[in-house]
Amino acid sequence: MGSIVIGTVPIHGHVTPLLAVARHLVARGDRVRFITGSRFADVVSATGASHVPLPAEADYDDRQDWNETFPQRAALTGPKAIAHDIEKVFIRPGRAQHDAVMSAHREDPADVVLTDPAFAGGAFVLGHARASRPPVVVCGVLPLMIASRDTAPYGMGMTPLPGPLGRVRNAVLSAVAARIVFPASQRIAEEVYRSLHGVELTFPVLDWPRHAEAIVQFTVPEFEYPRSDAPDTLHFAGPISATGSQAPLPPWWGDLDGSRPVVHVTQGTIANKDYAQIIAPTLAALAEDDVLVVVATGGRPLDTLPPLPANARAAVYLPYDELLPLTDVYVTNGGYGGVQYALRYGVPIVTSSGHEDKPEVAARIAWSGVGRRIKSEAPSAASVGTAVRAVLGDPRYRVAAQHLQASMAKASGMAGLTHVMDELVKGS
Repeated sequence: MGSIVIGTVPIHGHVTPLLAVARHLVARGDRVRFITGSRFADVVSATGASHVPLPAEADYDDRQDWNETFPQRAALTGPKAIAHDIEKVFIRPGRAQHDAVMSAHREDPADVVLTDPAFAGGAFVLGHARASRPPVVVCGVLPLMIASRDTAPYGMGMTPLPGPLGRVRNAVLSAVAARIVFPASQRIAEEVYRSLHGVELTFPVLDWPRHAEAIVQFTVPEFEYPRSDAPDTLHFAGPISATGSQAPLPPWWGDLDGSRPVVHVTQGTIANKDYAQIIAPTLAALAEDDVLVVVATGGRPLDTLPPLPANARAAVYLPYDELLPLTDVYVTNGGYGGVQYALRYGVPIVTSSGHEDKPEVAARIAWSGVGRRIKSEAPSAASVGTAVRAVLGDPRYRVAAQHLQASMAKASGMAGLTHVMDELVKGS
């Protein structure tokens, strides 16, 4: 029986995949402590793991509008908004995250620590001598964020440009980003690292997963950009997530009889306050089309939706393992976990491009050929309709999605993650 610590930022899309990991580890007999936000205490406990709350300065409620939590953010756009979020949401909480992990390790030595990539405390844990800390495994619940000469800086949503010209482009963009977007965050990280370890931080803080003992990315290589300089510590496990089949079948389920294409649209469970992001324009765009539009509100009451056209059906939650095999197009605002779930069933995708990691998710959808991206956080009905009809009318999108489906079916999954963990423990 091993002792495992899991640490995540208190954001739903980061916590949920690692709840499935915690449940699996508990079932195999490991002692699991899960460090995350206070609002997740019950769902963590339901896995059999022990919930350890993040210190108050690192805890926040991701259900709140960031502009309410950080009023100064409302006036920021573009690179300044990105820089603000990196500093306030991810880097500044890193010291408290580090302290929580190391305190747990002192109380009961951990064999391994699992974190999500945004858990900046992991970068500070790495500064301790290896003999005084457990190995760190970064679980890739976001698009792979390690820097590379072959990719543009993370967050720009730019697909790779092959050859020497692409590398020049990437180098120029990286220099600009380092000067404009990241300097405040890097400076704060360097101050924290120096105060903890008495030496300088020798790498960009956003590239910290490269320096962990392992990265286990929760997708397949076909959905990630090739990097000629990727570390040997990078592994792909395929999508790892909780089941989506716990919701009951809605009373209109019989309408999914195969007589017309099914278009499923959702904004997930957090970024669903403003239906203009993707649900409302999808309903408007397809109201006269011979399709069945199926909406999931992700927890919001059905009466918050705009009026449904005759060819639309809605539910608060839906059983994805039953729905996705019947779905012809998955329309989303770009949540990484939901996209992986759709690809597990070979469903092509239409996505908008929002904030956080969503531009990177959208870019990979376009690059891999599994769907269409719309370069807007709140696209027009016309642009959504054009994209959905293009995906329905061109079999190449489904063929590409089914190619990823086949790769995911062969992926190592949870066994791959635990193998990496166990090998690190053996080598300690």
